[in-house]
Amino acid sequence: MVAKKSTRRSKRRTAANRSVGSSTKRTVAKRRASTRSSSKRWSRNVTEHSHALDLESGVFSRSDPKSIARSLKRSAEASHHRKSDPYRSAMSMITFYMNRGGRNLSASRRDKLQSAKNELRRLYGRA
Repeated sequence: MVAKKSTRRSKRRTAANRSVGSSTKRTVAKRRASTRSSSKRWSRNVTEHSHALDLESGVFSRSDPKSIARSLKRSAEASHHRKSDPYRSAMSMITFYMNRGGRNLSASRRDKLQSAKNELRRLYGRA
């Protein structure tokens, strides 16, 4: 008899799962999954298709922070695609690169990019 009671419970649960609320939950879950997958790689899309600044190739892989800052300053001042002043555009590009690197960016690399930000501030007289 114990088995019959558990069977009844499972049937009740199954009936409850078929209610309108559960189908709505499934729809919401599907919507979230599709939104998550498309928004998950927004930074990749920006990196590949953005024309905010026409950067020199390999600018962020340079070892000298002053060289990185000078290159970003040149690119920011030469670009006509930017919306804000050159300083903000250049600083945003370094910050974007650092954030996109996330945990995969080594401490030494992060320090060099932080030094490049400080150098950029100095170049623009905002240090």
